[in-house]
Amino acid sequence: MEKIKKYKKIVSEIVSEIGGWIHENDPIETQIIQDHEAGHYLLFDVGWEEGRRRTYLPFVHIDVKSTGKVWIQHDGTDLKIALLLYEKGIPKDDIVLGFRSPYQRELIPEFAVG
Repeated sequence: MEKIKKYKKIVSEIVSEIGGWIHENDPIETQIIQDHEAGHYLLFDVGWEEGRRRTYLPFVHIDVKSTGKVWIQHDGTDLKIALLLYEKGIPKDDIVLGFRSPYQRELIPEFAVG
């Protein structure tokens, strides 16, 4: 249980940090969505570009499962979030690259398959 609390804290910190890189005058709002109890963490862009083009886009989605695995469901950044999680203290064998198919995950043995 302590491991899951630790992982949720790490994921929350990373999501909050990335979400904090928002420009005040940007017409697109980045929303930080965190459900600590269920272990869901999202970064979501919403708004209008130049009043003409709608943006409604999740660009980061991470789940901390009750199994003790951290699932990266979507990484729409160039930050390599899996490595950020590892650098903050989550072992690679507890990080699942959920945006890859199970077959592809088997080809990356340093990370968890699922």
